[in-house]
Amino acid sequence: MGGTSRASVLRSDWRPLGPERHGLGEGARFLDGRLYFVDIIAGRLLRADPRSDEPPRELVRLDVPLGAVALAEPREATGGVPAFIAAAGTGIARLARSGELGWFGRPADGGPVERRMNDAATDPSGRFWATSMAWDSTDGAGALHRLEPDGQVTTVLTGCTVPNGPVFSADGRTMWLADTPRSVILRYDVEPATGDLGGREVFVEVDGTPDGMTLDAEGFLWSAIHGSSCLHRYHPSGDLVERIEVPARQPTSIAISVGAPHVLVVTSSTEGLDEPQDHDGRTLVAEVSVGGRPQPTARAHQVRPGHGARRSPRPR
Repeated sequence: MGGTSRASVLRSDWRPLGPERHGLGEGARFLDGRLYFVDIIAGRLLRADPRSDEPPRELVRLDVPLGAVALAEPREATGGVPAFIAAAGTGIARLARSGELGWFGRPADGGPVERRMNDAATDPSGRFWATSMAWDSTDGAGALHRLEPDGQVTTVLTGCTVPNGPVFSADGRTMWLADTPRSVILRYDVEPATGDLGGREVFVEVDGTPDGMTLDAEGFLWSAIHGSSCLHRYHPSGDLVERIEVPARQPTSIAISVGAPHVLVVTSSTEGLDEPQDHDGRTLVAEVSVGGRPQPTARAHQVRPGHGARRSPRPR
């Protein structure tokens, strides 16, 4: 299939979600109908209504990087803001509205190079999967970690460089994981009962650098192509069916609303850009003809003994 073989799913022009530029906008997710995203290095969690003209609202600001979040079980909320499971700093933690981090584990601590957490997602069984990478993107220093419902953190993959994703099929039997500087998206078999990874294959070798990903309601995989001002939409076979241009050079993550009218949200980055232009660093919104898939809630009911809790600065 070629990129011109079918009509575009894009139904409007792009518009910015507020005027602010983010250093490393990432982790866009629709959670319970609301859009959440992060500014990784700044440690900020933001919430927005992409169908309104209101700018995003900052919910929490940490003094460590914040890679991505998922809604947490149990679902208590304070001041209308729920608790989250977060890939933050060098580990995985429960993130409260107060900014308190209750650590499950810090698998990116130690080692020959300094590392931080990056992207993350929840599988249909409620396991939270988070990636880590070297601050200087050292080749082979990235990894994938899994948080079990009992609070155990396990490193399940090593040898990646800058892993992004992961993304899971609706039945939990398939996982896609991008390795950005290696220009590849991998596909893994998953055992839903245990979370164990099975066979691995190259889903697609990308013309560009694949960053954050999502699956739409039709089962097509989307990838933000960092540095190429575009998104790719792939058929489940791996065929590229559409290349969608965006007015930002470094798109980083993608979210599609479940409910109609469907909106597509793309975060972007200004990292490494001497002079940001157009909408570099902004969060962008457009209407699309296809819906997204609901994001599972992460289940983890206890903080692992010995890791304690670390309080970050109060939100502004």
